[in-house]
Amino acid sequence: MTRGLLAWLLYPLSLLYGLAVDLRRRAAAAGRPRAENLPVPVIVVGNLIAGGAGKTPSVRAVIELLRREGWAPGVVSRGYGRRSGKVLEVLRGTPTRLCGDEPLLIHRRSGVPVFVGRDRVAAARALLRAHSRVDIIVSDDGLQHHRLARDAQLIVFDERGVGNGWLLPAGPLREPLARHAPPRSVVLYNASGPTTSWPGETARRGLAGAASLADWWAGAAPSPSHLDALRGRPVLAAAGVARPQRFFTMLRERGLDIEELPLPDHHAFTDLPWPTNTADVIVTEKDAVKLGPQAPPGATRVWVATLDFQLAPATESQLLGLLPAGPRKKV
Repeated sequence: MTRGLLAWLLYPLSLLYGLAVDLRRRAAAAGRPRAENLPVPVIVVGNLIAGGAGKTPSVRAVIELLRREGWAPGVVSRGYGRRSGKVLEVLRGTPTRLCGDEPLLIHRRSGVPVFVGRDRVAAARALLRAHSRVDIIVSDDGLQHHRLARDAQLIVFDERGVGNGWLLPAGPLREPLARHAPPRSVVLYNASGPTTSWPGETARRGLAGAASLADWWAGAAPSPSHLDALRGRPVLAAAGVARPQRFFTMLRERGLDIEELPLPDHHAFTDLPWPTNTADVIVTEKDAVKLGPQAPPGATRVWVATLDFQLAPATESQLLGLLPAGPRKKV
């Protein structure tokens, strides 16, 4: 990412943003506001760079890791784009306008309790009151939410690294990249290799398969054969995510001949963005939660491509090593 004319014009604002970040960090170090400890361990999954680093699939991978180790996780999130900051439990039928698309996707695909709220401490306490079996909290984002004390942090980078190295809005960084990763942090690269000076492992990612929109909503497992069947046919690939090109590349790597339809991140799909005579459309899971299970008008077949995202064994070991002794391998 280069420092073009627009970045230079916005640079004075990034200096002000950096001042605010520094003041907030100093206040947190001085215990203002005091970090609140929950009665269960907390893992925060977040990023330093804005937009599409791979945080949501990382949260889901952490959930699966914790389950394999015998934990009963719950998730808290702010819920980007929701119309209220109040605490709300995400249920399978909760509209995305009330909870955000990513929290609904996490709940539908993992089945774990998910609560959203601007105050993640309040959201976590509400979750624990409602679900007494939960014994560990995963915070979806919240790296900069210092009121929530945490036992471990998973910091996710993608192929952009730190971009042009500048803070928002002149660059993509939410906070500067320090010389070393913060204490009790594990670094994960959602890329082909490390893209910053911080040591860390790379995640394995690819497409697990696809399901029809109705079957995906019904909880059907994705099938590689559905992706294979789309080869040699014209397919429109629509993606309302921050980094749509990553999705398009994975589809082409599976042999699909696609027409790209990039959409704004968190696209609402209030109106279908493709012609009604389109034969086959393939979307991400983040888009599917906003489309709903109903068949679109016309003869269009909508397919949902599902992601296979796995943490490296070393990443898993490092994360588990930061947690207190817990109920391993319980049933």
